[in-house]
Amino acid sequence: MRYQQSDPDVRLMLRVRDDDAGAFEELVRRYEARLVRLMHTLGPSHELAEDLTQEVFLRVYRARKRYEPGAKFSTWLFTIAGNVARNSARTMSRRREVSEVDAPRSQDAPSNAQLLASTALDASGLMPTRVSEGSERAQIVRQAVESLSERQRMALMLSRFESMSYAEIAETMDLTPKAVKSLLSRARVNLKEMLQPYIDSGLIPKEVGP
Repeated sequence: MRYQQSDPDVRLMLRVRDDDAGAFEELVRRYEARLVRLMHTLGPSHELAEDLTQEVFLRVYRARKRYEPGAKFSTWLFTIAGNVARNSARTMSRRREVSEVDAPRSQDAPSNAQLLASTALDASGLMPTRVSEGSERAQIVRQAVESLSERQRMALMLSRFESMSYAEIAETMDLTPKAVKSLLSRARVNLKEMLQPYIDSGLIPKEVGP
């Protein structure tokens, strides 16, 4: 297979398939933080993000004997993550978790808020100045990202923070590359529409060019 020689994570997963516990631990070490970050953008609870990440790794381990290196390992892994996220969204559809305002904040909550803020601002193309963590501005842009559909948020995060191509995101999300391009375009338009009034009012100051 074409990725077996070039992708070190594929080689690790082949060792996992052969019941190498150390290889599985290494894959967890490499991908755990990235998966938690992705899951945290799909819901307000850090604890839920950690639980979903553990579910992803559990599915990886259960599927190890059926694994065939036909694609990049990260694409295969994030496909599983997407399925886990969608299943969780369906389960939670009739009830929403308590808001971040009322929920206990974990230690990394500010950095995750800043991550969402950065995503919204950069993706919208508005280029505002840095948003202070924990500020009203951060809350505005965080809410802007959270108001996107689950699929738009996931496509945006895979594109921006995992640097996946349209084809890779399409495989991960079980879509066509054309549908992914459309998702990302709508996400950017939606973000720009939601954030522009705050830019115009000066609540989110626009960066002054050189």
